[in-house]
Amino acid sequence: MADYRSAQCHCGAVLFNVELTDGLNTATRCNCSFCSMRGAVVVSANKIEVVKGQQKLTQYRFNSGEVAHYFCSECGIYTFHQRRSNPEIFGVNAACLEGVSPFDFASVDVSNGLSHPKDGGVGGIAGKVKYFPN
Repeated sequence: MADYRSAQCHCGAVLFNVELTDGLNTATRCNCSFCSMRGAVVVSANKIEVVKGQQKLTQYRFNSGEVAHYFCSECGIYTFHQRRSNPEIFGVNAACLEGVSPFDFASVDVSNGLSHPKDGGVGGIAGKVKYFPN
């Protein structure tokens, strides 16, 4: 059964709908240089439909330049990107999903983006990030 969700950037200039591949079960972070600084929890989606603000989206490409990471040009929030390992799948900032916070995840796997298979690395899971509320 498909899991459709509404999402938006912080300021609401960009609204989009996603079809998640497996609900919130795909939550992950990445340890590559870019994702380490961005710090987002990401979930996987089969489809992205920008409903409002397509012209407000800006993209950033780094390293191989293969993957477009999209941001709202108004508030700067990272919204989604193509997966480098599978360009048919998108990574979506979980915090953009309606009713979801990165603090909803007690434990999140960290993908080994520093050793990406497309760069000849081993990939896989590098570790976990855990959240312990007071």
